[in-house]
Formats: sequence, C-alpha cells, structure tokens
Amino acid sequence: MSAASEVVVRAPAKINVHLGVGPVRADGFHALHTVYVAVSLYDTVTARPGKGLSLTVSGEGAGGRGAGLVPADRTNLVWRAAELLAAHAGVRADADLHVAKEIPVAAGLAGGSADAAATLVALDALWGTRAGREDLLHLAAQLGSDVPFGLVGGTALGTGRGEQVSPVLAGGRWHWVLGIAGEGLSTPRVYAELDRLRAAGQVPDVAEPGSADAVLTALRRGSADELGAVLSNDLQAAALSLRPDLRRAVRAAREAGARAALVSGSGPTVAALADDGRGAVRLAAELAGAGVFRTVRAVTGPVPGARPAS
Repeated sequence: MSAASEVVVRAPAKINVHLGVGPVRADGFHALHTVYVAVSLYDTVTARPGKGLSLTVSGEGAGGRGAGLVPADRTNLVWRAAELLAAHAGVRADADLHVAKEIPVAAGLAGGSADAAATLVALDALWGTRAGREDLLHLAAQLGSDVPFGLVGGTALGTGRGEQVSPVLAGGRWHWVLGIAGEGLSTPRVYAELDRLRAAGQVPDVAEPGSADAVLTALRRGSADELGAVLSNDLQAAALSLRPDLRRAVRAAREAGARAALVSGSGPTVAALADDGRGAVRLAAELAGAGVFRTVRAVTGPVPGARPAS
C-alpha cells in the first residue's frame, strides 16, 4: 500500500458472557477463563502519513486527562501500539492517528483495547510491514489482555490472563442491550475488590477459574433461553460491592423483559440479553426511560474483529 494512503479501521466492543476468575498468578495477573463476544459498537482509527507520532481523539471520552477522559498522548494505548509495531518492524514511528470513539470509556467494553487492535491493523497497512497474524497477536498480548480479542473478534474463549484467544462456534446472531450505569469503574480496582471479598469469605474462593463449558454449549445451540440461564461473571460481586447502584440497574434490565442480565467485565455496563431484534428495540426503549442508565445501546453479535472500513 502506498505511503500516501489513508487507512481507516473499525474495531468492536466486547462483552463477556462468561468470566471465571482464578487466583492471582505470580506475575500479578489473575488466571481467567472467559468467553468474549464482539458486538456492533465500534471505535474507528484513522492512520495517515506523518512526521513522528501525533494523536487526536473525538467522540466518547474526548478531552484529555481526568476521570472518564481519553488522553491524546503517549499514555494512550494507541500510541504504545504504534511504537511497538514500529520497533517490531524496524520502521520509523511516523503517523498521524485519529480515534473516533463510540465505545464508552471505562465501561468494561474494552474500548481502549479495541483502539489498540485497530491501530496495529491500520499501521501494518500504512507502513507496509506485512506483519503476520501471529506477529500481530503477539504484539497485541504485550499491550493488554483484551487486545488480542480485538483482532480476532467473533466469539472466542480467552485463557491465561485473557490474552490466549481461541475462536469458538456460535449459533446465529445474538441481540443485546447495553446499559452504561453512571461513571466508569477501574478494572484493577474491581479485581482488588474481588480479592478482598474472597479473603473475607464474602464470596467463594476458588483454586482455578470456573469452566466455560455450559456457555460454550449454549452458544453452539443458539438458544437465548439456554444462554441466559448460564451467563456468569465472577467480577460482578466486586462491581456491585463498589457500586451498589448497579444492583438496581441489573434488576431494571430483568424487570424490563431481558432474558438475562449481568455486569459485563469489570462494569459498569449491564449486558441484557433479548430474544430477538424486536425484543432488543423494545428493551432498549424501556431502559432508556428507566432513569438508571446514562447510555443505552442495542447491539448484535458476534461481529468480526478489527478490519479496514469499507
């Protein structure tokens, strides 16, 4: 691809339909068994030729530093992704990058990880590095636990600390309503709260992450009823402990007719499973008027990972 080209890549948000959290490993991370689903809520990264690196951000969370804001400097995962790929490929890190955000910030939807994955794909094309899929996945794992899934998309089982991603079969398309309740939650803080709850005996301690077999079976069969019965998230108790108002949000989703509802990832997003597209539209409308969510989005999944925009 010509160095004069503009490359535009979209990457999706993720939800966790299963998140089994094991004990802390020697490297400080928790062992995980998680099932990711990529959903139709996207951030877009545009890469153009430049001298050195520059980064601008628009949309959700734009505005610099502070709670709920996305930095436009080297502390952003996008900047780190660019420098990492340049070092790997032996090229100069020259690019003007712009991130247009639709994925809410600090919402447990891996928006920052999606941005990093999109950056790897965009700059691989812009710089002509011809990095292989395994190369990009290796770089993605160095950037963060959720970044490899941003490349893979679809439905996948994540193990290790979540960065070891294996695609899995899912029957059909699923309809979800995402309700973001209040301000963002820090993922490290939620994990620390889970450790505290386990040490205090307030939630069961475990020797290893819980199995994802039941969720994987339900996904293969394509039954919303069966999937709704086995959705699980070990971080939910910690998120509810830190943000008791999330209990009301989960309850509101269930009372509004969701097949099931749970906190996605570290929260504060509540993922509500609908029976079909019409059901999702009705559910989204009711939750938008419930007064417990600052943002409500109807989405579908699975969708592909980071790809050039058509």
